[in-house]
Amino acid sequence: MKFILIFVISISMLYGEALIQPIEEIKNINYKKAELGQALFFDPSLSKDKTISCASCHKTEHGWADDKRISIGVYGRKGKINSPTVLNAIYNFKQFWNGRVDTLYQQASGPLHQSFEMDIDKDTLQERLNHNLTYKAMFKEIYHKDVIVYKDIIDAIVEFEKTLTTPDSKFDRYLKHEISLSPLEKKGYTLFKMYGCITCHNGINVGGNSFQKIGIVINYKDCFLDRYEVTKKPFDKCVYKVPSLRNISKTAPYFHDGRARTLKDAISIMALHNLGFEIEEGDLKAIEAFLKTLDADLTQKENK
Repeated sequence: MKFILIFVISISMLYGEALIQPIEEIKNINYKKAELGQALFFDPSLSKDKTISCASCHKTEHGWADDKRISIGVYGRKGKINSPTVLNAIYNFKQFWNGRVDTLYQQASGPLHQSFEMDIDKDTLQERLNHNLTYKAMFKEIYHKDVIVYKDIIDAIVEFEKTLTTPDSKFDRYLKHEISLSPLEKKGYTLFKMYGCITCHNGINVGGNSFQKIGIVINYKDCFLDRYEVTKKPFDKCVYKVPSLRNISKTAPYFHDGRARTLKDAISIMALHNLGFEIEEGDLKAIEAFLKTLDADLTQKENK
């Protein structure tokens, strides 16, 4: 069974490099608006008890994801799912693990209103920001209105999130023929294709562009808030948006339930449930080495 699977999925090796494209910076950013959005992203006054900001669950020091399995919201309330990174989220074809919304504009509103996240309503948020003279001046300059309105708050946050792209990873530079990979990284890339990982993790975001099932061969028992919650189709049980693998070594823990504490754990779990066998230690190390070439220098992003 193992060798049949490898034979079938290794066909993707023929087209491997074409399936992943170098990432690019988003053009036409309004940097005044993004600066305002950055202030809002890091401001805990956007939550009901003024303790939680967007950055509380998307930590700069953890690849703009959360280092907890499940995030903690206002009043110490526990969330329901692992918080993914917001880096390169603009390239995702859907937002949230189950893809229940299409755009960053829709996504940015969700955590603000969830009772176990920031739990603030539109009117309270608008009133609170309208009493802040600094925000009043910034919004006035950008949106040319005397009153801060909710849609402009979201618009500014999204403009900031559009700046959170991470081009020029080692692998991007390899694809552009600027540098070479090490022998171990090359082996990992070959295995990444041979084992069929590239079938789901491809495109500019090396993921984020399709829905796939976890547990194709061996059932994955802890499926919740999956695609089924959106479509109510039995076929969509344990189906999630494929996460991006960019900067993946920075964003542990992994999966919707935060089960995998390390990158090697994540590789092993995916192989077991979706291929049906364990990957030997040498191959694990090689694939891990390749995945780390998808990391970009986040220093500039972290110091924003």
